[in-house]
Amino acid sequence: MPRPVPRPIRALRLALLALHLATGLATIVLRFPFADAATRALLRRRWSQRLLALCGIEVERHGEFAAGALLALNHVSWIDVFVVLSQTDATFIAKAEVRRWPLIGWLAARNGTIFLRRGSRGHAAALARELVSHLRQGQSVALFPEGTTTDGLSLHPFHAALLQPAIDAGAPVQAVAIRYYDASGRRTTAAAFYGQMTLMQSLWRIVSEPRLRARIDVSLPFSIHGIDRKALGRALEAWIRERVQEDLA
Repeated sequence: MPRPVPRPIRALRLALLALHLATGLATIVLRFPFADAATRALLRRRWSQRLLALCGIEVERHGEFAAGALLALNHVSWIDVFVVLSQTDATFIAKAEVRRWPLIGWLAARNGTIFLRRGSRGHAAALARELVSHLRQGQSVALFPEGTTTDGLSLHPFHAALLQPAIDAGAPVQAVAIRYYDASGRRTTAAAFYGQMTLMQSLWRIVSEPRLRARIDVSLPFSIHGIDRKALGRALEAWIRERVQEDLA
């Protein structure tokens, strides 16, 4: 196994990440109000790429993102969002608890993240209408159908409710499988953010690794003609599960 990064280097990484976070806050306050959609998308991509570089994470992508697609991802970590945003622009759906995270919640809200309040039928209906509007305007939407994170080596069953807006909008639907590897090329749980882990504990684990590689596999668009959301959910889950498990033997 790769040797952990020395503590002084970890501390330096965290300090640089804090500075980068401050830069992101300043960009949102000073530049976003005067930037068009294309410029904001470019700023998000560059900021995400820099964040990953500071964390020692490189991204390897297989497949192309379709425009205006609903992206269904397996969920390993908070860093998943930035892995995807380093490659394409998308509006993310996140659980409402993320909005309360210090600074990151504010950043997410100002970046157009849609927060899901569970257990509210009225909110769910309004959210569905909002997603249909996004997709019909050609804006990609990314969601985590598992509803929670895993260690990255397994997969929870998918919840299909939020797939219905893509069917209603006639939008492309793509599966996106995310896997993390250590410096020796082995699957690792170092990037995983699950259980009772805090955000700082997760950050410390990530900056302790000499290098991580995030691999994302993007499917071709799934056919949604004549299919219901539950069948679509099963198909997306099966595609992602095959890739999550393929190199664990």
